[in-house]
Amino acid sequence: MKSPQEIVQHLMLENDAFSQLLGMQVLAIDLGTCTLSCSVSAQTTNGFGIAHGGLTYSLADSALAFASNGRGLQCMSIDTQISHLAKVKLGDTLRAHCTELHRGKRTGVYEVKITNQDQKLVAYFKGTVFVSAVEW
Repeated sequence: MKSPQEIVQHLMLENDAFSQLLGMQVLAIDLGTCTLSCSVSAQTTNGFGIAHGGLTYSLADSALAFASNGRGLQCMSIDTQISHLAKVKLGDTLRAHCTELHRGKRTGVYEVKITNQDQKLVAYFKGTVFVSAVEW
C-alpha cells in the first residue's frame, strides 16, 4: 500500500492543476491529517483588495481532499461549509490544517482551520466525504 505522502504527492497534487495554479504547498501529511499553505497574490484578491473567499475555500477543500484520500480509497466531498472569520490581505501567507474527526466505512468528517502568518484564525471549514471502494 502506498503511504499518504505518496498518494497525495504523486497521485493527487501532481494532477491537481487548480491547487498548483494557486501555489499550494504540502507542509505535512499523514493518515487523516494534512497541512497546506499558499500566499495571497494580487490575482486572488477581490474588488475590495482583500482575498477572495474562494481562495480560503479552495485551500480548505484541497486540505480536505488530501487528508481524506491519504488512506488509499478515493473520497469525494458531499457537504462542506466555511466561515470566514477575519480579513485576509494581499501578501498574507495562509496555512490550512485539516484534521479527521470521524472516519467510517462510507463517510468521513473533517475540520480545517485556516490561519495567517500570525497564527490568527481567519477561516473555519467543515467537510463530509463519501468514502468509495475504489483504491488509488
